Amino acid sequence: MIKLLPKFVFILLLIHQCSLAQVDVVYKDLVWSDEFTTSGTVNATNWFHQTQLPAGGSWFNGEVQHYTDRVDNSYVDNGSLKIVAKKETYTNQSVTKAYTSARLNSKFTFLYGRVDIRAKIPKDAGTWPALWMLGKNVNEDGGYFDALYGTANWPACGEIDILEHGITRSQPDNYIQSALHTPSSSGNTVNIGGVVVGDNIANNYHIYSMNWSPNQISFLVDNVVFYTYNPAVKDANTWPFDKEQYLLLNIAMGGVAGPIDPSFTQTAMDIDYVRVYQNTTPDTQAPANFTASVGTISGSSVELLLKATDDSGNVTYNVTYGTNGTASTFSPSGNIKSLVISNLSQNTNYTFNVSATDATGNAALNNPIALNATTNTILQCSGTDTQSSQGTPFSTGYKYAFETIGTDVKITFELLDADKTGVIAYLWRQSPFAETPMTNVSGKIFTQTIAGQTNGSTINYACKFAFAGGLSVTKYLSYVVGSSCSLGVENPSEIKQFAYPNPVGNSLQLQLADDENHITLTDILGRKVLEEAVKSNHTIDMSAFKSGVYFLKINNSLGIENLKIIKN
Repeated sequence: MIKLLPKFVFILLLIHQCSLAQVDVVYKDLVWSDEFTTSGTVNATNWFHQTQLPAGGSWFNGEVQHYTDRVDNSYVDNGSLKIVAKKETYTNQSVTKAYTSARLNSKFTFLYGRVDIRAKIPKDAGTWPALWMLGKNVNEDGGYFDALYGTANWPACGEIDILEHGITRSQPDNYIQSALHTPSSSGNTVNIGGVVVGDNIANNYHIYSMNWSPNQISFLVDNVVFYTYNPAVKDANTWPFDKEQYLLLNIAMGGVAGPIDPSFTQTAMDIDYVRVYQNTTPDTQAPANFTASVGTISGSSVELLLKATDDSGNVTYNVTYGTNGTASTFSPSGNIKSLVISNLSQNTNYTFNVSATDATGNAALNNPIALNATTNTILQCSGTDTQSSQGTPFSTGYKYAFETIGTDVKITFELLDADKTGVIAYLWRQSPFAETPMTNVSGKIFTQTIAGQTNGSTINYACKFAFAGGLSVTKYLSYVVGSSCSLGVENPSEIKQFAYPNPVGNSLQLQLADDENHITLTDILGRKVLEEAVKSNHTIDMSAFKSGVYFLKINNSLGIENLKIIKN
C-alpha cells in the first residue's frame, strides 16, 4: 500500500495540479483528512457509526443488513480502513437480520471543495459499496447531524454519490457510477454518470474524486473527469448543493443490488485515505491573457470566443449588451469558451462588453473588452406582417412573397386591410431608391418581376399601398436571390428549416418552422448524443463533439425532417 511521507507531499500537489484542465475550479489546500495510520478502532474524532434503523426496522431500497459499531465490521489495519460486510445472524434494536456491515458518517462538513478517496471496491454479487455525501441538514433519525441540523427531508437536502457499485448489474465488469439526487429527480434520478475502470477495482487501488464548485459538480477516477452535473437553472429544485455536506462510507446488502450470492461469507472495502481540499489561501491573482473575439454570426445570434488564464483553474465571463442584455459563463483556465448570445434582432449592430473574473472576484486588468458585431438579415421568402415604415399603420397587415425564376425575381404583395379601398401598389427599392408601379393580379394582390438579378445577392424591397385618403408602406424585406424557400404561408409544411453553418465548428444555429420542436442528434453509428425540446431559434453547442458526420432529426407539427450535419 502506498502512503505519502511528509517529504513527498510535493508529489501529491503535483498530481493534484494535473487535474487543472479537468475541472472548473482547482482546490489546493488540504483542510481535512484521515490517513488511517493507527491500527485498531476507527478514529472517533473523525467518524460516527450510524446504526439506528429507520422507522419500520429496515434500511431503504430493500437492503437487508444491520449496520454496527463493532470492530468486526469496521477497523483500521496496516494503514487502511476496512469496512466489512458479513453473513451472520445478528439481533439489534429487537430486529434480527442475516447480514452486518458498517456505515460511517464524517464529523466534518464543508461547502464546495474536492474529495479524494483512494480505495479498493468489492464486487461480490448482492453488495452495494458506496462513497457518498448528504446535506448536513438531512432529516434522518440516527444520523450524526440530525439532532441539531435535520430540517430537510431527502432529497431536498441533496445527495452526491461519489461512487456506487453493484446496482448497475447490466453494465460491464468494473463499471462504477456517480449520481446526484435532487427534488427535480428524487429517487428516479437521471443525473447519472459512469465509467469502466481499467484495472480490477477489487484488487487495485484507484482514486475516486468529486470536485464541487458553485458552478458544477464533476466526478473523476484517477484524476480524469468522466461526468459533470451542471443544470442550466440552479434553484432549490435542481441545486440543493449550496449548503454544507458530510461524507458517508458504507456497504449495503441486497435490495436494489440484487440477490446475494448464496456462498457469500464476507467482503471488505479497503480505504487508503480520505482527503478534502478547499482554497483557504487568499487568492490575489487576477485572470491574465484575457482575449475576446467574435465567432459565428446569424440573423438572431452572435458567438463570442473568450479565453483567459487564472491560477484558480477557472475563469468567469460576464457580458452586457443592448439596453439590458446580460449573459455569463465560465470555462477552465486557458480554454477557449464559446458563448452564443441569442434572441437578437436581425440586421442590428450590437456592442458586447465582456469582463473576466475568477471565483474570488479578481478582475482581468484589460476589463472590459468591447466587441462590435452586426447580425445578419434573416432570410424572408414569404410571410405575413403588420409593420409599416411610413404612412397610415396597417389595420390587419399584408402578405409578401419572393420567387427566383432563372435570373429574375417575382415579388408579390397582398394588402389584407378590409378598410382600405381604391388600392394601387408601388414597389420600392431600398438602395438606390426607386419606385415602380406593380401589376394588380386580383383583389388587393399586386406583383412585379425584376430582371437580371445575381444569384446569391441580397435585395431589399418594400411595397407602398396607395388608397382613398392615404397610403401605407410595408417594412423593407430582404431576400437572397436563388433561395428556394417556399411561397404561400397557407402551406406551412413546405417551409424550409435551416441548420447552419454546415460544416459546423462550435455552434450550430437552428431556424425552425415551428415554435415547439423536438430534436435528436445521433452520430454516424446511430448513437444518440443529444435530445431536447427547443424553440424556433436555437443554438446547439457542438464544441465538445468529435469531428465527423451527425444526423439531426427535427420533429414538429409540420412533420419530421432529417438533416446531415458535418462537424469540423
